[in-house]
Amino acid sequence: MATKGPSYTPIGTDGTDHAYRQRIAAQYQISALNKSRLKYCIFFHYLLYFAMLAKLSSDILDRLDIFILEIEELSIPQPLLWEYIWCISLLVSFLGLASIRRNRIKSMQQYIVGIIIFGYLPLVYAVIYYCKDVWIYLTSQDEYELDHIHWWQGYPYGLLWYGFVLLAVQVHSFSLYFACNLINAWKARGTRKME
Repeated sequence: MATKGPSYTPIGTDGTDHAYRQRIAAQYQISALNKSRLKYCIFFHYLLYFAMLAKLSSDILDRLDIFILEIEELSIPQPLLWEYIWCISLLVSFLGLASIRRNRIKSMQQYIVGIIIFGYLPLVYAVIYYCKDVWIYLTSQDEYELDHIHWWQGYPYGLLWYGFVLLAVQVHSFSLYFACNLINAWKARGTRKME
């Protein structure tokens, strides 16, 4: 606002009253920050889901009796049960997004349990399942042994899955970390800051 005449600053508006201004409580700042970060993690979860869906597309189209020559020429290996179970974790992410919107502790806890069951456990199974092939590929120099591991498009199939598992574990780990931070912040929202 403009003032007439010589410049006059009312008392208390020169910035010296900063100690008396209202501040946002720490739990609300933590909540806002972790909500944003969890949304990014869920976005990356969606990207991984679409990569998995691309891998499963051949099997899905076969079950629907749809033939697409370009996909059949890729000779994508048949999926294992863990791949479909991991896809259920996408549905769990909707639970996480809903709990973010409403600040619901119970549904966020359900999100954490769902990610552990449908996210981590299938990935642990994949690590164990492909462990032998990856170990042979990394340690063996015998051509006979290397011929007996599973290859796809010139790459060791188990090592490709290990790349996917590495990314998925990172996304799930960060998701769980941010979800736990949100639960702690939401539990603290009723407490007052003591000064």
